[in-house]
Amino acid sequence: MTITLITGGSRGLGRNTALSVARRGGDVVLTYNSRAEDAQAVVAEIEALGRKAVALQLDTGKVSGFPAFTEKLRATLSDVWGRDTVDHLVNNAGHGDYASIAETTEAQFDRLVDVHLKGVFFLTQALLPLIADGGRIVNFSSGLTRFAYPGYAAYSAMKGAVEVLTRYLAKELGPRGIAVNTVAPGAIETDFGGGAVRDNPEINKHIAGITALGRVGVADDIGPMVASLLSPDNRWVTAQRIEVSGGQAI
Repeated sequence: MTITLITGGSRGLGRNTALSVARRGGDVVLTYNSRAEDAQAVVAEIEALGRKAVALQLDTGKVSGFPAFTEKLRATLSDVWGRDTVDHLVNNAGHGDYASIAETTEAQFDRLVDVHLKGVFFLTQALLPLIADGGRIVNFSSGLTRFAYPGYAAYSAMKGAVEVLTRYLAKELGPRGIAVNTVAPGAIETDFGGGAVRDNPEINKHIAGITALGRVGVADDIGPMVASLLSPDNRWVTAQRIEVSGGQAI
C-alpha cells in the first residue's frame, strides 16, 4: 500500500490523478485551497473504491503556512495510517492567468511565482523529511514550455523553471532513491483558464486540428499516466520531462 500526496486534488487533473491512484490500490492525501466540499466529494469517491483518503486545506502560494501544514500532515499520517511518511508527492496545484506580456501586471506575475515556482520549491523542501526513501515526486508543467501561445508568457516561464528544478531535485534526491519527473500536459478539457479549451468550440477545433491524435485531451488522458509513472514499473525513470499532449503542435 502506498500513500500519495496530491496538491490541488479537489478538481481537474488533481482529482483525476487522485482517483487513478486509488484505482491502482493506493491511498491518497489531497489538498485543496478553498473548495472543501469538492475535496470531500473526491475523498468519498476514493473511499467508495475501497481506499483511504484525507483532504487537508493548503494555499500553495503561502510559504508561511507550510510548517503548520507539515505538522498537520505528520499527525494525519500517524492517526490514519500509523506511518510517518508518504510515498509520493504530486505538485499539481495551480492556476492560469491569461495576459499578454505588455498587459501582465506585477500582481499577476507575483501570484504565478508564489504558486507555481516558490510554492513548489518550498513545499517540496518542507516535505522532504516526510517523503519515504525510494519514493517519487511528480511536478506538473505544461506543453506551453515547448510551444508558445500568446498570453501565457508568465505562466509558462514558471513552468519552465519547474522543469529545471525537477532535474536538480532528481540529482540531489537520487542518493535517497527518490525519482523526480515532470509531466507536461497539452491542452486539456478542464475548467483551467476559465474552461476555454473545453467550452469554446473554435479553440477546441483548432487544437484538435494541430494534434497528431486528432482531438483535445481530457483529464482521463493525464491522471492514469501519472499514476503509472508513480508505480514500480517506472522506477528507473527520473529527471525527465514527459509531455502528455497527444502530439500537439509537433
